[in-house]
Amino acid sequence: MGEGERETWTTEEFGPSHAGAVGVLLADGTVPDPVLFLSSSGAECRRVSQWSVYDGRSCGGPRAAALRAVCSCGWTGTGRALDWNQSSDGDGEDPGEAAEAVADACGRDWDAHTVEVARSALPLPQTVTALLEQLEREIEKLAKHSPLAAVRAARHLEILAARSAYWPARDIARDTPPEEAAAALGLSPHDARGHLARFGDFSRY
Repeated sequence: MGEGERETWTTEEFGPSHAGAVGVLLADGTVPDPVLFLSSSGAECRRVSQWSVYDGRSCGGPRAAALRAVCSCGWTGTGRALDWNQSSDGDGEDPGEAAEAVADACGRDWDAHTVEVARSALPLPQTVTALLEQLEREIEKLAKHSPLAAVRAARHLEILAARSAYWPARDIARDTPPEEAAAALGLSPHDARGHLARFGDFSRY
């Protein structure tokens, strides 16, 4: 049935290639289908996979047994069991009270996953990393007393990026297997192809 609406997280570098979320597991270890919510008129139907709707109530989905971090790349974190009796009012029926801490822990699991993704990507030379960091600091300082100059500097960066990446992007698209290029960039093959097409100014198809 696929995924429904839910809160997701991304990083600036990896974007939708590594979009994280809190996933739900039922007592039998399966992943539940999205919960369907009808509009007041009954004309539209929303499909929701947000962990908090799996509370076992009549208006929600089946009760979650565990939560885990999930990523659009296919990675999944370790399941973290829920204790529905740990709610502030003691009735065991408030998923916000019972699972908020567990959901936060899943977010930290995904953070650790993205750190590993960054480590597995092609490392940049230290000289380049240092220059980029220095340039970022200089533009931030510039923005404090001259926002217009900071914007102009950012525009020059855009021009430099387009110019310097044009031929490398075309060379990679021609000579490097898509899976290898994607792994080096820390992206999915689809997103890596899109970035190369943008920098190399060619069709991604």
